[in-house]
Amino acid sequence: MAVGTAHDGKTNLIGGRWEPSNARIEVEDLADGGTFAEIASATAEQATAAVTAAERAKRPMRESTIVERAGWLEEIADGLEARKAELAEVIVREAGKPISSARGEVDSAAERFRRAAEEARNQQGEFVEGTTEGHEGWQAIVKPQPVGVVLCVTPYNYPLATTALQVAPALAAGNSVVCKPATKTPISGAILAEVVDDVDLPEGAFNFVAGRSSDIGDVLAGDDRLDAVALTGSSNAGKHVARESGMVHLHMELGGNAPALVFPDADLDAAAADCAKGSFKYAGQRCSAVSRVLAHDEVHDELVERIEAQMDDWQPGDLFDEDTAIGPLISESQAAWVEELVVDAVEKGATLVRGGERDGKTVEPTLLADVPHDARILHEEQFGPVAAVARVADEADAVGLANEGDLGLDASVFTADHDRAMRLADRIEAGAVRLNGAPSHGLGDIPFGGVGDSGIGREGIGYSIEAFTTTKSIVL
Repeated sequence: MAVGTAHDGKTNLIGGRWEPSNARIEVEDLADGGTFAEIASATAEQATAAVTAAERAKRPMRESTIVERAGWLEEIADGLEARKAELAEVIVREAGKPISSARGEVDSAAERFRRAAEEARNQQGEFVEGTTEGHEGWQAIVKPQPVGVVLCVTPYNYPLATTALQVAPALAAGNSVVCKPATKTPISGAILAEVVDDVDLPEGAFNFVAGRSSDIGDVLAGDDRLDAVALTGSSNAGKHVARESGMVHLHMELGGNAPALVFPDADLDAAAADCAKGSFKYAGQRCSAVSRVLAHDEVHDELVERIEAQMDDWQPGDLFDEDTAIGPLISESQAAWVEELVVDAVEKGATLVRGGERDGKTVEPTLLADVPHDARILHEEQFGPVAAVARVADEADAVGLANEGDLGLDASVFTADHDRAMRLADRIEAGAVRLNGAPSHGLGDIPFGGVGDSGIGREGIGYSIEAFTTTKSIVL
């Protein structure tokens, strides 16, 4: 499939027109090496032009009806489903995701556009009456309105599904959009742009500009015509964009370092299976990955044994093999970072139970036991296939370690004691706590987001639509 050739010269969708660029980005093929595609890299002038086009589209988008917007979103979902096989192959090659997971990502993206269409129909506003002295008889229509121009900055790990999670709610709320994909995974986003271009949105309502952050990132984020910025990425990237963007609506899901707390009364087989899945799925390249397992002294050794028994099901392989569970990491530098964290843990006294080897971008699924509490891997986001198991003495010890650091996106608690589960769920500083299961964000029915350096706001289809609106009160 000559995906690169198909996209050469028409990558940047600006104001309804495909704009070429002399600069190119080579997209690496993580399935078999080499170059998968070349894609035009937007210039700073083109990035500014994309914001100009989106600004011009603000009024027609604001004046579009809910029925129109829902129809557009349904058409986009249909278009993604029609190109499912192509998109799945693209995600395998540019993101290094196994084919079964890649197909699931396409399904998830299409479903998010459909759910955004449903949620758009629910944005009805409300009627409020004055209830304080001097305001008796006052009445108000309180209605949501679009914020205006939304910049969507998307990550490499879910290049289509996360783009859908940002773009679909922004359009559903009646905003115009500028979308910038991750430099390493722009092709699936470019296909989404083609799909959107086939839908009869107002000219400039959706703009797509691929490019290196060093070339166009600050140009986009610093444009004072933006009304909102949605970003999924690292905490450092979020802080930088927030500084550049200034007084705009910020909607950010950032870094995670999810702890899984396991107690003696837990179902250890289920806990081990979920901890393995949480640590190794997509080679750990998920913000919701289980990054550290905090096991009570009484069950530490047994839990480690049961996690190790799960590891044969989580081994790298041919990405187009239906049975392959994980693949390489996105880059050799990321793989080297994970290796560095493993080496640090072992040097400080952790036991390397299994794995630990790196071959280029591929990190062998790794199990560490007795990880000391000062090991960096317990405090820094790893984004790799490592289950790091540390001992804790009691609830206070577990919660104290879980809450160390600046990240607080997800957490898990494994226990049969309902009171303990609810008590710890309240005490753990995280945006979401999953009881007796690994963290999972799903399609967006339940809000998700973090505290501290893990983000601002809550994602989820309906919750994101709210984030991309402002409230107007019409007082009678």
